[in-house]
Amino acid sequence: MQERRTPDRRKQVTEAAALSFARFGYKGTTMDQVAKLARVGKGTIYTFYANKEELFDEIMNGLICDLRVVADETLNPSLPFADNLMNVLHRVLDYRDRHALAAKLSQEVRDIGTPHAKQGLEAVERALVGYIARHVKEASEKGEIRACDPELTAYMMLKMYLALTDDNHHSHPPLGKEEVLAHFRFYCIEGLAIR
Repeated sequence: MQERRTPDRRKQVTEAAALSFARFGYKGTTMDQVAKLARVGKGTIYTFYANKEELFDEIMNGLICDLRVVADETLNPSLPFADNLMNVLHRVLDYRDRHALAAKLSQEVRDIGTPHAKQGLEAVERALVGYIARHVKEASEKGEIRACDPELTAYMMLKMYLALTDDNHHSHPPLGKEEVLAHFRFYCIEGLAIR
């Protein structure tokens, strides 16, 4: 006789919420909708999450964990710091851009400026900056780069990378991966000063 397993209601709710936020954005998602997608009563949701904000935070934390896994899988200890950073940024930001939730939240922020959607995307950015900062600090300690403020340097590196790869702004033609790496290495690693 086969044993019947009890469904994991929390997991059902979380997966349904992730689907709803990805389809309808933060503003368009309701607890009724999540309950319907999860095939549970609305009260079941409240046994796990106090409100929509808490549920959204759980989903965003999951996205951040996924991005961290992608970044860790991309790291190659045999590569120099700049190459590693470029590879990680390419993979992580490509993953983020293809992830339905991040894409929907970006659209929602652009179109209607929903504060919670904006806060969710800012949490992703803070996590990316923190991840880069940890590697900036390690590269500095190994003598690969000069001593610097890891958080500020990581923030500037991320913003520079985004500026170099953003094809929505047509102030310069899109750059290929090797061109981005060359410019990034020149401005962030080597610097402009003549020594």
